[in-house]
Amino acid sequence: MKLNLDVGIASSQEWIETVIDQFDSFLIDHADCERKASAMAMSMVAKYPNRHEIIPELIDTGIEELEHFKMVYELMEKRGIPLPRKMQEDPYVKLLLKQMHSGIEERFLDRMLVASVVETRGAERFKMVADYLQEEELKKFYKMLWISEAKHGHIYVKMALNYFEETQTYDRLQYWVDTEAEILSGLEIRAALH
Repeated sequence: MKLNLDVGIASSQEWIETVIDQFDSFLIDHADCERKASAMAMSMVAKYPNRHEIIPELIDTGIEELEHFKMVYELMEKRGIPLPRKMQEDPYVKLLLKQMHSGIEERFLDRMLVASVVETRGAERFKMVADYLQEEELKKFYKMLWISEAKHGHIYVKMALNYFEETQTYDRLQYWVDTEAEILSGLEIRAALH
């Protein structure tokens, strides 16, 4: 059983060139994405305390994302990049969230699958960053993140399958893969993870 789908469209050459050219800006956004990913996992623990089967995985994911935030922050410190007082809004995530169902069960499924799609996109992009970076230490760091994000993409689908039938889960996941591709193709290119 496949626990996630590949991204609907590949990230562009223009995106990776922008990231490499403005790598300090990318690091700031990357740190914020890791912080938000940790907060999202923990917010699901708070919103769904009755979903006992997935709470341990959500906590583990939240901790791992927070550890990634710490690693990116330490990398920023070494490079003399301060955390900004206010982080920019993420138009990619904002547009994804607008497409979510409003019913309690449907929204729960959407939250899991949107998280999977976002993590899968992160994995695809971290692989690109690892492939393009010249500095060996940074290459290793982004390769490690690529593997971790891919795992998180799988985890959210696996969690959804605790509560929803395979057909419903995979049909809705395909919707999100297609929707994410459409959203991504309409966004301006930025030195940002999304």
